[in-house]
Amino acid sequence: MEYLKDILLYSEDKPMLFTRLHFWVFFTILLGLYIFIYRRKALRNAYLFVMSLIFYYLSGGYFFTLLIFSTIADYTLGHLIYRSQGRLRKKMFVATSVLINLGVLSYFKYSYFFVNVLNRLLGTDFHVVNLLARWSNQLANTGFDVSTIILPVGISFYTFQTISYTVDIYRGKIKPVNNIIDFGFYVSFFPQLVAGPIVRAAEFVPQLYQKFNLTRREFGHALFLILAGLMKKMLISDYISINYVDRVFEAPLSYSGFENAMAVYGYSLQIYCDFSGYTDIAIGVAFLLGFRLPVNFNSPYKASNVTDFWRRWHISLSSWLRDYLYIPLGGNRKGELRRNINIMVTMLLGGLWHGAHLRFIIWGGIHGLALVLHKAWDLLVKKIHQGWRPLRKKHPLYGFLSVFFTFHVVTAAWIFFRARNMRKARQMISQIIHHFEAQLIPEMVVSYMEVFGIMVLGFILHWLPAGLKEKYRGWFIQTPLLVKILAVIVVFIIIYQVKSAAIQPFIYFKF
Repeated sequence: MEYLKDILLYSEDKPMLFTRLHFWVFFTILLGLYIFIYRRKALRNAYLFVMSLIFYYLSGGYFFTLLIFSTIADYTLGHLIYRSQGRLRKKMFVATSVLINLGVLSYFKYSYFFVNVLNRLLGTDFHVVNLLARWSNQLANTGFDVSTIILPVGISFYTFQTISYTVDIYRGKIKPVNNIIDFGFYVSFFPQLVAGPIVRAAEFVPQLYQKFNLTRREFGHALFLILAGLMKKMLISDYISINYVDRVFEAPLSYSGFENAMAVYGYSLQIYCDFSGYTDIAIGVAFLLGFRLPVNFNSPYKASNVTDFWRRWHISLSSWLRDYLYIPLGGNRKGELRRNINIMVTMLLGGLWHGAHLRFIIWGGIHGLALVLHKAWDLLVKKIHQGWRPLRKKHPLYGFLSVFFTFHVVTAAWIFFRARNMRKARQMISQIIHHFEAQLIPEMVVSYMEVFGIMVLGFILHWLPAGLKEKYRGWFIQTPLLVKILAVIVVFIIIYQVKSAAIQPFIYFKF
C-alpha cells in the first residue's frame, strides 16, 4: 500500500526520476495501456498528454498547473498570431507570448535576485512572496510555505519550447496546432519535459499525426540508449560525485591543489554523463512510444574549439540561443565588432538562463570570450593561409593540441558553474595554483584509486573513435532478443550493487 502511494502521489523527498524504480513501474503501466490504443492517433495523443501531466505532477507537485497555464496561453496566442491580418497585431500577440513566458520564468527563477538588487539600491526591506502557494492555500486550504519560491522542475525548458512555437508562427515557419490536446501533448511530452532536449514544434508536431512505427532495429537502438544513459548516470556520474567531486567542491581548502584539479576534471565528466545520460534515456523512451527526439550531445569533449564545443554540447539550447537570440540581435550581419558584442550578449544571457548568480554569468562570459577569440584566430589563420600555401595542411599535432586546449578551457569554466558560491570558486582556484603539492600525487592516486579509475574509464569511453562506438552499438542492436534481455538484467544488477542509498537528481533539473 505504501509503495502504491509512492507511485500515485507526489513526494518532495521522492520525485519521479528516470533512475527510480517508481518511474519504470509507471512506464510499464503506461505501456500496458498504450499497446491497446497506439494505432488510434487522437486517442494516443490524448492518453500520452494525460500521462505526461501525471508524470509532471509526480516530478514537481502542484507546479503542473503552470504547465497547463502555459499550454492554454500559447495555444491561444498562437492562433491569434496566425489569424491576425496586420503585422502590428501579430507583433503585439507574439510580444505578449514572450512576456508571459519570460515573466513566469523570471518570477520563479530570478525573484530573489531582483529583490536583493532592489533592496541594496533603495535600502528597502522587500521580501519574496510565493503567490502560487498563497493562492493554493486560499483556494484549496493547503499548507504551502508562502515565504519561499521553489523553482518548478523543467520550467526553463518548456518555456523556451513554447516561445519558439509562437515566434515560429509569427515568422511563418509553422502553422498553429488546431487541437489543444495535441498542443498540450507537444508541450508536456514527459521523456524530455523536465530536462530537454528543447523540441521545436516543426520537428515534433508532424509526428503527432503519423502512424506508430518502431522497427526491430529502432527497438534495439532505444534499449541501447536507455541502458547507456542509466550507466552514464548511475555508474559514472553519481559514483564520482558522491565519493569525490561533491566533497572537494564543498570544502576546497581541505584538499590539495591536485585533489581540487582532479575534482574539476571529475565534474567535467560528471555533468556530461549526468546530462547526456538523461538525454539518452529520454530519446530511448520516446523511441519506444514511436516518437523521435533530436540528438542533444555529440562527444563534446572531442571539440577542436569552443565553437565546435557548442555544436556538440546541449545542441538544442545552443541552437535555440542562436536562432532566437543571436540572429535577432543581428548575428554576424553587421560587422565584426557587432558580431562579437552579439556573441557576448548571447553567452552572458545563456549563463544567466542557468541561474541568477554571478558565477553563471562568469561561466557564460568565459565561453563568450573564448568564442570571440576563436573567431579572431580563425580569421587570422585564414589570412595567413592565403599568403602561404604550406600552412594549409595542418600538422597532426595541431588537432590534438586544439582538442586539449579546448577541453581545458571548458573544464576551467566549470569551476564557476559548479561551485556553491564565488568564495568557494576562488578557494579552489587558489588551491590549484598555490598548493598543488605534486610530491603527494602518487599517494593520492592510490588513495582515490577507484574514483580515479572510473574517471579514466569514462574519459576513455568518451574519446573512443566514433566508428568504434558505432560498431559496438550496432552489435547490440543486432543481437537476439534474449541477449538484450540478459544485458538489461546484468546492467540492473550492476546498478543495484553500486547505487547510493540516496538517489541523486539529475543536475539540470535545477535549471
